[in-house]
Amino acid sequence: MPKAKRALLEISGLKVEGNTGEEWVDIVKGVHLTLRRGEVMGLIGESGAGKSTIGAAAMGYARDGTRISDGSIDFDGIELTTASEGEKRALRGSRIAYVAQSAAASFNPAHRIIDQHTEAPLHYRIKKRLEAQEDAMDLYERLRLPNPREIGFRYPHQVSGGQLQRAMTAMAMACRPDLIIFDEPTTALDVTTQIEVLAAIRDIVDQFDTAAIYITHDLAVVAQMADTIKVLLRGREVEEAPTQEMLDGPKEDYTKSLWAVRSFRRPQKSRPNGSEPLVSVRNVDAAYTGGVKVLDQVSFEIYKGMTVAVVGESGSGKSTAARVITGLLPPTAGEVLFGGDPLPPNYRNRSRDQLRQVQMIYQMADTALNPKVRVNEIIGRPAQFYSGLHGVKLKHRVDELLDLIELEPSRFYDRYPPELSGGQKQRIGIARALAADPTFIICDEVTSALDQLVAEGILKLLDRLQEDLDLSYMFITHDLATVRSIADEVVVMRNGLVVEQGGKEEMFRPPHHPYTDLLLSSVPEMDSNWLTTLLEERGVDNIGDAATV
Repeated sequence: MPKAKRALLEISGLKVEGNTGEEWVDIVKGVHLTLRRGEVMGLIGESGAGKSTIGAAAMGYARDGTRISDGSIDFDGIELTTASEGEKRALRGSRIAYVAQSAAASFNPAHRIIDQHTEAPLHYRIKKRLEAQEDAMDLYERLRLPNPREIGFRYPHQVSGGQLQRAMTAMAMACRPDLIIFDEPTTALDVTTQIEVLAAIRDIVDQFDTAAIYITHDLAVVAQMADTIKVLLRGREVEEAPTQEMLDGPKEDYTKSLWAVRSFRRPQKSRPNGSEPLVSVRNVDAAYTGGVKVLDQVSFEIYKGMTVAVVGESGSGKSTAARVITGLLPPTAGEVLFGGDPLPPNYRNRSRDQLRQVQMIYQMADTALNPKVRVNEIIGRPAQFYSGLHGVKLKHRVDELLDLIELEPSRFYDRYPPELSGGQKQRIGIARALAADPTFIICDEVTSALDQLVAEGILKLLDRLQEDLDLSYMFITHDLATVRSIADEVVVMRNGLVVEQGGKEEMFRPPHHPYTDLLLSSVPEMDSNWLTTLLEERGVDNIGDAATV
């Protein structure tokens, strides 16, 4: 019988407190965790469970407004609760790495990606510059980034969100750390890209005997990555078990409730007879600076009171189509009609009423909301701009909007975004869009950064608002479970082209376009062997070859 490996990370009785402004309260309440080299521990639970706080504590780090108040954090014989800041800094980035959920908020926009990648290996004198750059390019290729020898020399804003998330994963691997904390690393990725990244992460863990903590709200994803799953609720451990055992028979009621989420399914609506589309995108071409074509003869329609989901992998043109509709990117050919009338291609030439009618809810509420502006002003500004409201009437409108999004005005009116949970921030983003009193809202990956329980609540809220306010939605997403939940019609895009479109029920019934079939087959299942089986079916002999699929 092989000898068990010595624990690399051992957390005992961890308690972390948060400052409410008036007192310190427990947010992590006596958690235990043991991790050996080559093992992956999955942490799951809804927003506020303490997952990310525990991940940060594994580096001996407490986020602003929190403190480690009790317990032991032993990393390879080093007690991090008593280690000096210098000792902990020497570990972070070299032996312990962290992959954040939002790469867009984590990269420095003023520096090239590869310069940020090579900073740690240069700082710790692990590699010289040219060697570090070559290694970066090798990791970019491993993680299936396009043009791996060139992409690192771009700035963060010059690549897609999914590409930036993969670049961050590569950066965490630059020093070949002993422990990596993955904090929702595939949240922003489409299903096909997610497979490649998950396979590459598993390969790195296996090849370098790296230990990992994998934080996620996606149960099917954690099933592919973790050897053991720990379930958390409001800072406490609910249960822990080997992955397949947990999937087959969760013991606690809370865990069973997590397994049962995303049951929301709205019946498909039909196009209203004899009416014209609210939004018509007609034969649109679009290109960015340099003349690179990103949309090619794109056409689709959205009818009043309906939801059209636009799906496709990173770089397919989904968000570019939204930019064309909003007037942020004038098309090079084609046109957009709203209510049968052409919209001026550039938003600067649109009337205030045309601007009011088309609003947007963004993917990352963390970066979409100004952290230094109170909730009442975030919501109030568009109400003031479009409706001319002031004083008591403006306050009444803000209170009304907070009620609409199911947040109590007396509790949230004067708060700042950092004081809110992820789901609450996204609700504020919804209220800000509603403040303009629009008829059409573009929802850009609005649930992808949320845990499944919170995401289901947001989908139900959007559905209720659509019925109450007669709204139309363009729903950009890579989550096919979301499509099944809320869409009436589906537009599938790839490489700037619409490859298939139709009603939701029709789109999920075979036969499919080959690319649609690829998307559907790439949705993870609650089976710990699903990823391995899929890679074998696609002709991959081992996980390390996934980058060549």
